[in-house]
Amino acid sequence: MSCSIQNFDPKPQQELVMCPTSEAPTTTSPPAKRVKTDSSTMEAPPALQVKKLSEKARLPTRGSAFAAGYDVYASKETIVPARGKVLVDTDISIAVPAGTYGRIAPRSGLASKHFIDTGAGVIDADYRGQVKILLFNHAETDFEVKEGDRVAQLIIERIYTPEVVEVQELEETVRGAGGFGSTGGFAINGAQV
Repeated sequence: MSCSIQNFDPKPQQELVMCPTSEAPTTTSPPAKRVKTDSSTMEAPPALQVKKLSEKARLPTRGSAFAAGYDVYASKETIVPARGKVLVDTDISIAVPAGTYGRIAPRSGLASKHFIDTGAGVIDADYRGQVKILLFNHAETDFEVKEGDRVAQLIIERIYTPEVVEVQELEETVRGAGGFGSTGGFAINGAQV
């Protein structure tokens, strides 16, 4: 069997491979090129200001250059009771850049290995108190947090606050009022959800 390659773009960036079979034609692309970013032309984001409230406090850190969040550290030993919750001290306060808020998110390793989750994770731009982390323990055994442990991630997100307008009707959509798994076709207690 022989195949022919035909360019379908005036600039031969992609090629269409034509084969005399019942299979659909495939495309091939040139290898991706690594692009080096000139950091001198990139605008630096505004700073996340952090105040240490004790000697045990640690500044938030990023685990890698592409990490979305900053690791947040416990400043004291704490026990998260089995099937319970506790507020973990960090001994830091923060000021997020204008137009953003801080979101506390779980660390994937704590969640997958120890059933530890976070809650109450919004830090408003005007809050200046200590950042505390609400940890939930979904396991059957207590979980020990040691001083200096990474207990959560702090993710800085942009805020969009549109004006609230009361309306009599909302625009119809295909989905309608379906929620809680309705697009997956699952049913709970006979109701489609």
